Amino acid sequence: MNRPLNRRMITISIMLATIMQTLDSTIANVALPHMQGTLSASQDQIAWVLTAYIVAAAIATPATGWLVDRFGQKQVFMSSVVGFTVASALCGLSNSLAEIVAARLLQGVFGAALVPLSQVVLMDINPREKQGPAMAIWGMGVMVGPILGPTLGGWLTQSYDWRWVFFINIPVGAVATYGIWRFIHPQPATRRMRFDVFGFASLSLGVGGLQMLLDRGEQNDWFSSVETWVETIIMVVAFTYFVAHTALTRADRSFFDYRLLKNGNYVTGLVFIFIVGLVMYATRALIPTMLESLLDYPVATTGLITAPSGLGTMFSMLIAGRIIGKVDLRLILLAGFGIAIVAQWQMTYYSLDLSQSDIIIPGVIQGIGLGLVFVPLSAATFATLSPEMRSQGTAIFSLLRNLGSSIGISLVQTELARGTISTHAALVERITYANPAWHDPAIASAYDLSRPGGAAALDAMINQQATMIAYTNDFRLMLYLSIGVLPLLLLIKPPLRQAVAPDAHAVMD
Repeated sequence: MNRPLNRRMITISIMLATIMQTLDSTIANVALPHMQGTLSASQDQIAWVLTAYIVAAAIATPATGWLVDRFGQKQVFMSSVVGFTVASALCGLSNSLAEIVAARLLQGVFGAALVPLSQVVLMDINPREKQGPAMAIWGMGVMVGPILGPTLGGWLTQSYDWRWVFFINIPVGAVATYGIWRFIHPQPATRRMRFDVFGFASLSLGVGGLQMLLDRGEQNDWFSSVETWVETIIMVVAFTYFVAHTALTRADRSFFDYRLLKNGNYVTGLVFIFIVGLVMYATRALIPTMLESLLDYPVATTGLITAPSGLGTMFSMLIAGRIIGKVDLRLILLAGFGIAIVAQWQMTYYSLDLSQSDIIIPGVIQGIGLGLVFVPLSAATFATLSPEMRSQGTAIFSLLRNLGSSIGISLVQTELARGTISTHAALVERITYANPAWHDPAIASAYDLSRPGGAAALDAMINQQATMIAYTNDFRLMLYLSIGVLPLLLLIKPPLRQAVAPDAHAVMD
């Protein structure tokens, strides 16, 4: 006798795996200084703890579709969770830089499939009318994980040890593994796809080169470095070969099924998720560095101030999940972008005199907008995609989101550095003894240029002002980009209602 699908336990199990993976994309950031001392690494060397994970995950993500086709969805999912958990334990047990970088590479490889597979399973176990709420739950794991990562990482590092940033994954991974094994029914591997060695190699080199370029470009002063030129050449050549190879290869023999590009909604969704990563993720990445480096906020306080934006995202995702199917998706997306634009506009008025509420309120507003964008965008992107193409489709979707985020963060960090230098020079030009402020005895004494201490104090004050102006210019740039993408909403077509085949993923008696 068959029993109803245990969607709740399947959802809990796969979301634990998703949150575990997305948390690890940011949780280690705040622990780097502590790792640096323990592992006797320089600041440049310890950065490889982050770079290794990002590059490995980016390269491995496109392979998700082929792995599922070759070995089956449940097997790939379980192997990914187990491998990610074991790699997390190895990270925590590492006693040298080489050991932890190798373990982080394994984390990235095994973790790459977790987010796209969780999205596929949630779509497969839910009928069309329930896919909106399902995407809301999935989106909360994907979006909230990176937001809470620094807060949790800071608390674990300060209260216990940096190794617990990785050890915390072990019980979570164990529970997720049991749930996937117990409640998801194995499906036979179709084995329709051949492994396209050349396609995978060229795409991997291209993505790896791009990620290395974005991650290390600022540190290497971009194209003044030989390394940057090498990474750029590898990226351009590899992507050129990949595009040419894919165009000349049959769909069933190619690593990338170009039939995906014939689906208008899917292609538009890829463009939008890239832009969401580029604009909204980048904006969020600026806030913690502004609070800690410019306004001298402790790590724990920064986490508490930025966490409410995640609550705003969770709330709006739940709302969006309930109204999908009742309200035009394009209207929900327009509302989401509009709300996020309001928050970005508020951020352009930031100054050195900020209260905590000045940070929290725009953060919550932007979080609400992000949730209203992410859920309907996910639903619209995959609504017209056939089930057999979902594994590869979700992998490319996740890859574009991550690449957009990497490019956006690299862009704002570069503009921040350049803006600080140029604004500093412009402000220095305006400082003359003709300024009435010099007649104030307190100011004249504090910034007496005849004393080394006075000159240093003046330079520090100017640099602080210049950095704040550079931050607001970055927020303004993201604001303009967000406004610029609004006309693209017209390209999205609302999905038509259609019957969905019964699910085959849950345990049946």
